[in-house]
Amino acid sequence: MAHEKASVTTVAPGVIRIHRAAVNFYLVSSGDGLILIDTGLPGMWRGLLRALHEVGAAPEDIAAALLTHGHFDHVGLSDRLHGEHRVRSHVHPSDKELAQHPYRYRPQRPRVSAPLRHPRGIPILARMTAAGALWVEGTKAKADVAPGRAMDVPGRPVPVWSPGHTDGHCGFLLPDRGVLFSGDALVTLDPYTGRTGPRLVSRSATADAETNLLSLDALAVTDARLVLPGHGAPFEGGAREAVAAARRVGVD
Repeated sequence: MAHEKASVTTVAPGVIRIHRAAVNFYLVSSGDGLILIDTGLPGMWRGLLRALHEVGAAPEDIAAALLTHGHFDHVGLSDRLHGEHRVRSHVHPSDKELAQHPYRYRPQRPRVSAPLRHPRGIPILARMTAAGALWVEGTKAKADVAPGRAMDVPGRPVPVWSPGHTDGHCGFLLPDRGVLFSGDALVTLDPYTGRTGPRLVSRSATADAETNLLSLDALAVTDARLVLPGHGAPFEGGAREAVAAARRVGVD
């Protein structure tokens, strides 16, 4: 398999999407500094450096990394950022242990059955493996993400409580910009099935899909104009339409 480089794209004023192997994380620039929303996979390091170069910054200039949840494909650079550049990750208390041990979770359906049920997902999972998905070091994230209370970091993002995909999943809202980082509570590409469009992630990687469905209400009421998911393309139709579309699809 040819080496896949991360792509680096400005998706909103002050927001750069770093994408590789169907995984996204985001560099957010505000007047008071830089933050990350999630930290992707280990093989996305060069993409992060390119994104930082675009804003004239270096890894040590990042004030914090906010984790939507603790799965391996969202904490992949956290340990390196903390160990080499003293960048601390932050997570909801219910995902603190998962962030430290990002493979220790039990989805509703066995993960090994996903490729058999959905062969379109096999090439995506192979690309994720090539980007380091099987070799993620966990991180001792600070468990101070509190839903509804703006984080004391640049840009003042507000955590949006959206459990189900994991016990402590939170999206992050930039209220002044109308931008919602939905993490894996709502995606536009499910890596496990290969299906696109607003939807939930398959039960093969979700702890409680029914709770996840209920959590969509919290995403909808943000009235964000732009939804930036953990997997898939940005959704420009707004949070309410993204939620409506995901509900129409249902859960695999």
